[in-house]
Amino acid sequence: MITLSKIVITGTLALSITSSYAQKKGTADVWLTNADQSALFAKQAQPLVFSKNSGNDSTIVVDVKQTYQSIDGFGFTLTGGSAQLMMKMTPAARKALIQELFAINGRNVGISYLRVSIGASDLNEFVFSYDDLPAGQTDPTLAKFNLGPDKKDVVPVLKEILAVNPKIKILGSPWSAPVWMKTTGDTRGGSLKPDCFDVYARYLVKYIKAMEAEGIPIDAITVQNEPLHPGNNPSMLMLAPDQAQFVKANLGPAFKAAGLKTKIIIYDHNCDKPEYPISILNDPDAKKYIVGSAFHLYAGKIEALSEVHNAHPDKAVYFTEQWMGTPANFKRDISSHITKLTIGATRNWSRTVIEWNLAADANSNPHTDRGGCSSCMGGITIDKDNVMRNPAYYVVAHAAKFVRPGSVRIATNMLTDLPNVAFRTPDGKTVLIVINNGTAASNFNIKYKGTTTKAGLAAGSVATYIW
Repeated sequence: MITLSKIVITGTLALSITSSYAQKKGTADVWLTNADQSALFAKQAQPLVFSKNSGNDSTIVVDVKQTYQSIDGFGFTLTGGSAQLMMKMTPAARKALIQELFAINGRNVGISYLRVSIGASDLNEFVFSYDDLPAGQTDPTLAKFNLGPDKKDVVPVLKEILAVNPKIKILGSPWSAPVWMKTTGDTRGGSLKPDCFDVYARYLVKYIKAMEAEGIPIDAITVQNEPLHPGNNPSMLMLAPDQAQFVKANLGPAFKAAGLKTKIIIYDHNCDKPEYPISILNDPDAKKYIVGSAFHLYAGKIEALSEVHNAHPDKAVYFTEQWMGTPANFKRDISSHITKLTIGATRNWSRTVIEWNLAADANSNPHTDRGGCSSCMGGITIDKDNVMRNPAYYVVAHAAKFVRPGSVRIATNMLTDLPNVAFRTPDGKTVLIVINNGTAASNFNIKYKGTTTKAGLAAGSVATYIW
């Protein structure tokens, strides 16, 4: 937990904002986070100046002519627990927090992509679906479908977020089907009954339409969160052949029949099994309904995203979840997530980078029993109206604020101990994110269209450069 950035929200969010200035042509703004926390997402008073002179230091060359994937956004999962904690804040404090997280002016973070759970995740206070019934009962017509507990927290929080950023994209992910659709009749584990494939597809259609009726557009869904991890609570096993069959025979046709524009994304699990999404995309009858594949990085290597991209370059890849655990280790957590996700995932074709869990309390609550995460640290820690910003907050801020949706990744070379990635934004700006993973301070050049500027980073520090 990063005590240096603790604030108490009253009615107006008090933020330390560095001096601002009008950006001049041929200069780059610098936003810096130091490993020793002496700077925390702080805009530097002096911009870098590009000139025709070239230095002797190692050089990061930014090439706007070589382009890769477009970006959908950066953000967090708004778990039910996150929304519950936000709803316990006073309205003025919650409004100020949402402004800080989702607006892009000033020092605000500008989160542009959110993931939510369809029904409960393991970071809800308790497990539920939208069609829970007494044991032995079924509801094949979904007559009892209801957004239930989400109407108390997730729905109102999303409405307040959309008022600040109406263009934010929202991804829905189910942790489990209702238990009466499952082989075990339990919220944890089990698989979808073959005779429930159709009703479950209609259940997901109902969810999207119910959220739309609340004024909340669902941009995309993943078919199943972590389909190879049936030990969470809730969770559901869904092997690749079953997911392929479900998509091509049930979910895809159901979306088409309902006229939904919501995208279908497969897999949503670790980088150690790229063959899972590839096998589904190899089926043309399934592939035609699928926009891409989603990944986590609790196992495997981030380069698996490129493996899937190379196998099916016409389909997108997304990075949708990675947690930080308690207690925080600022230097380690910033380095790991900036290097592997902000830089690593996007250099391997990802259109999103989503950190796991926007908010928790000081004890990593709420979470479910029998398998809920008891040590997941939120991007922020909420205690009534008190907010503390944790490492994931700064990881997201360094990209989300500047690399707006519709930005395109452009080419840069990689330097030893200086991982980096660059983007061209829709308004014509260039954004370069660099972290110094070496053991000592590093000086380097940034070369752009025949001009060069000198930069430097302390060990473990990350900077975003904008020009």
